Amino acid sequence: MAANDRTAGFQRWSCLSFLHWRIPSDVLQQQLPGGLLVDTFDESAWLGLVPFSMERVRPWWSPAVPGISWFLETNVRTYVKTQDGRRGVWFFSLDATSRVAVAIARSFWNLPYFTAALQLRESQPAGAADAERCVFYDGRRLGVAGVDYDLTVRVARGSAVAARQGSLDHFLVERYTLFCSDRRGRLYSGQVHHEPYRIQRVQEVRVRESMLGALIPDLPALGAPEHVVFSEGVDVRISPIQPL
Repeated sequence: MAANDRTAGFQRWSCLSFLHWRIPSDVLQQQLPGGLLVDTFDESAWLGLVPFSMERVRPWWSPAVPGISWFLETNVRTYVKTQDGRRGVWFFSLDATSRVAVAIARSFWNLPYFTAALQLRESQPAGAADAERCVFYDGRRLGVAGVDYDLTVRVARGSAVAARQGSLDHFLVERYTLFCSDRRGRLYSGQVHHEPYRIQRVQEVRVRESMLGALIPDLPALGAPEHVVFSEGVDVRISPIQPL
């Protein structure tokens, strides 16, 4: 059985907001390991900030465990391709509220996880229609000053659709391969498997963050994100990572 067809575990990703900024490709290329190239859309690289809830996280051989299998996560990512054209995600960082998840991901998945204090809340805005709501995310990395964020995303229910092939939505959201490297610089890839996201347009977003500049040297000053969408979530099957 091919590694991509095997199952390492299962999880659900819920209440995701995808915030993206257009970035000069050379700025991000400098931060990538050899063997990976920035993947561009509209001649630009894209830098994403994605907060969400991780739920029912478990290996294939175990049920979900209360207190361990549910936690919050936020990742900072860009989009890359290999020399032979395989496309995927490169994570600059992943912050999570679970120390167990951080330890496992660092040890077995070669992913740059950090322990953080994160919150996710929802409410209906004053005076808004019944179908509207606000999602609030905030967090800070533990043990590191000046790496935090505070986001408010106003989204309307009832308009969730799959991203159209060839669109920017599809380029940014529908990614099923991740790339990572170990301490020796060796590259690995992993696959996730899920139904296409059903995404919703965001009516308003408010962002205060210090994560992106702290992670990426020479990053230009960032204004409001150029692209923001929301998804209720997907059920995910994870395949093991393998050498690239």
